[in-house]
Amino acid sequence: MRASLAVFTLILSTCICFMPIFIFGLLKLIPNHRWRLYCGQRIDGFVMYWCDLNNAYISHLIPHEWEATGLKELDRQQSYLLIANHQSWLDIVLMHRLFNRRIPVIKFFIKDQLKWVPLLGFAWWAMGCPFMKRYSKTYLAKNPHKQGKDLEATRKAIHSFKGQPVTIANFVEGTRFNLSKKTLQGSEYRHLLRPRAGGVSFVISSMGSEIHKLLDLTIVYAEEKHSLWDFLCGRISKIRVHLREIEIPEQFINNDLTKSSLQDEFKTWINQQWHIKDQLIENIKTQWATQETAAAHVQAVRINPDRNVNTSQRIGGSPPDN
Repeated sequence: MRASLAVFTLILSTCICFMPIFIFGLLKLIPNHRWRLYCGQRIDGFVMYWCDLNNAYISHLIPHEWEATGLKELDRQQSYLLIANHQSWLDIVLMHRLFNRRIPVIKFFIKDQLKWVPLLGFAWWAMGCPFMKRYSKTYLAKNPHKQGKDLEATRKAIHSFKGQPVTIANFVEGTRFNLSKKTLQGSEYRHLLRPRAGGVSFVISSMGSEIHKLLDLTIVYAEEKHSLWDFLCGRISKIRVHLREIEIPEQFINNDLTKSSLQDEFKTWINQQWHIKDQLIENIKTQWATQETAAAHVQAVRINPDRNVNTSQRIGGSPPDN
């Protein structure tokens, strides 16, 4: 019943907020820069209202333990590059919950095929989210004229963000994490896939000095199954998110990161951040496991206190007075 109500509320809030986004999205087609900027601001405003509605029903209808650490004073008038580990669609919901009205509306890198998702596909386009179309090496070998076409579209989208506060988000693993993908990839990380530095380096190169800070968000779920549906059904007991605000090294700003020397240096830097993230996830999971063990022990003592006394005596406790 709770899940059905949550899904109904989600669909209802999406439909309500989609209508003005749809109208301003069509008006945004008028070829005037200032007009498009105005329409974009109105669209972002309705996206924030949509997030407000979603956050309200999540807080009141869905039972879960939510903990956010590392948050500092963020500025809606400043541009950010946001990266995070990726496990499910729930990640996006949580990111909107955490950052709504704290930073500029998030523009995600979206896989090209997702533009056909009803309502959301149009909303992402209207928001100006870059749609990524990846071509395989085999496809490019047969169609060499497609070489670089994906980057051209992305560059055009990112260029439209210049001169205004923006948050550009990228899941640098390139896909959702699961153990089979980790094994297939041979990832050296315990809880992550290998990071792909291309998208992040492209944003930094394209935005230049307008982005100086990287927001690195780590998302950890207590349960192994953590889909959006699991969350709506109330099957996720604990969620922990941690934010690190990192200054982007000066040598990477206003430079072409496709150059071999800088590219290798940048990949090394991203890998360092990923090792820090991996260790953080390990620490959180270890902490949870310790808490669960302690809670189980306390529960056992409550159920059978006499057994606990006898155990204490066996390991060196003082015998009771006669």
